[in-house]
Amino acid sequence: MFVLLMAAVGWFYLQHPDQMWGDYTWLAMAVSLVIACVFICIDILSPRRKVVIFSGTFLGLIVGILIAFALSFVVRLVVQQFQPDLFMTKDQIVSFTKRRDLIEQYINVVVGVTSCYLAISFILQTKDDFRFIIPYVEFSKERRGSRPVVLDTSVLIDGRIAEIATTGILDCPVIVPRFVLLELQAIADSADRLRRNRGRRGLDVLAKLQQTKLIQVILYDTSARDTTANASSIDVAEQEVDQRLMALAKELNARVLTTDFNLNKVAQLRGVIVINVNDVATAVKPVALPGERMLVRVIKPGEAPGQGVGFLDDGTMVVVESARPHLNEEVEFVVTNALQTNTGKMIFGRLVAART
Repeated sequence: MFVLLMAAVGWFYLQHPDQMWGDYTWLAMAVSLVIACVFICIDILSPRRKVVIFSGTFLGLIVGILIAFALSFVVRLVVQQFQPDLFMTKDQIVSFTKRRDLIEQYINVVVGVTSCYLAISFILQTKDDFRFIIPYVEFSKERRGSRPVVLDTSVLIDGRIAEIATTGILDCPVIVPRFVLLELQAIADSADRLRRNRGRRGLDVLAKLQQTKLIQVILYDTSARDTTANASSIDVAEQEVDQRLMALAKELNARVLTTDFNLNKVAQLRGVIVINVNDVATAVKPVALPGERMLVRVIKPGEAPGQGVGFLDDGTMVVVESARPHLNEEVEFVVTNALQTNTGKMIFGRLVAART
């Protein structure tokens, strides 16, 4: 449509009774088509996200028209610099003036169509990265349903996010800020072997996420002020990353995915929604009701006399009364109580054979 509009502009001036460029009036059509093809190629070859929003198109038209109106004064100043020759006759001066005005009109139309096209393209491609603010009044859109998820460093090092992503439950964009990536790189380059392994694991998990086709991973470059990797103190750097993570989540109206319990508390104070992977893992564990029979392998003695401790397949800790003599054996027990703690879920029971 943009090419057809530019061709229409050239055709209009090609059919104009007053020849704009004399014998070279056909240049109006040629120049219009060349300009259209050049801008189409630039727009296609540039990276973009497929977005079709009528509001962005409408706003782009308004912005493009305003830009074209402002540039029309510049075009007039430039074109008016060409004055008729003093030795021209009156008829030649009239013809020259008409031709000059026609050229000015042609340039204004071409600039107007091009400005509208570029404004629409720019707004549609950058609608998620910019906020349009009127002085003293900020308009932020209300999001319903799924919102973007910002990943913390701890959740990447934890690694379970990669398995969660393969289930398809994350139907929203997953954002990894640049300062989180820099922190992972700093941990991977640490002199401490344990920290170095944790950092490399986080980078491997991020690479696995990018290869997962069920989610969209966005490496978000907030600004050029990412100096986390050059911080002199790792603790100070981690605190700075947490603060910037909260600020970015509020700016993007996003949620934060983490395994850090302290970050969860700070986010609640700042009004940011946080999803703790540990809480999610605890919530999906099967519910054990009193009186239910279960099987568990006793692997170590408990704190109280006669107790045996084991773990279910999902990691839930089980304390069984009178099970100490059955170490390294699989026993059947009856659930007597279930306790939910910050670290997970605990189940208490007693041996089936021990009931009277």
